[in-house]
Amino acid sequence: MTSFPTDLRYTHDHEWLRAAGSSWRVGITQFAVDQLGDITLVDLPREGDLVTKGQRFGTIESVKSVSDLYAPVSGRVTAVNAALKDAPEQVNSEPYGAGWMIELEPTEQSEIGELMTHEAYSQHVAAQ
Repeated sequence: MTSFPTDLRYTHDHEWLRAAGSSWRVGITQFAVDQLGDITLVDLPREGDLVTKGQRFGTIESVKSVSDLYAPVSGRVTAVNAALKDAPEQVNSEPYGAGWMIELEPTEQSEIGELMTHEAYSQHVAAQ
């Protein structure tokens, strides 16, 4: 079974959330990267945009498909990883590092607690 970082919270749609100062950083998991294949394009919202938990905030294209990205929590986008515009392959090589996508300031702190721990996410992935 694949091991997932213990400091993250996870969605059923394979996004992750990590504390980054007063905001929270969002990306996709290694499991999602493995399913997608080589990432060729990441389309993200603009800084200042509002996102809603469970709703699409962007898309990710790979050699295999185009997939929607879903917000793990509701909030305002405080930063966008502009480096992905010219180097989307960073999502493949470092999904938990340089491949992060956006940072948000949550509007509903309680939504963070509703996300899966790494143990629960590991079980979720194993069941697929």
